[in-house]
Amino acid sequence: MSFQAYLDNIKTKTGKTPEELKLAAQQAGIYSPEMKATDLINFLAKEFSLGRGHAMAIWAVFKDRGWVNAKN
Repeated sequence: MSFQAYLDNIKTKTGKTPEELKLAAQQAGIYSPEMKATDLINFLAKEFSLGRGHAMAIWAVFKDRGWVNAKN
């Protein structure tokens, strides 16, 4: 499965883009540039029933877009 296919599946499942998932994390008070991958993974699992692979795809977007200062 391609990376874009992961993102497309996430959009289908949640109805949200990565930008909208970032906004949801902000509204839930869990987002910060210093957040850890585990924080996002747990949030996406609880709020959107996303599995680890899909959550890690969103984490990759957060990292690629500079939304987090993560080394992990």
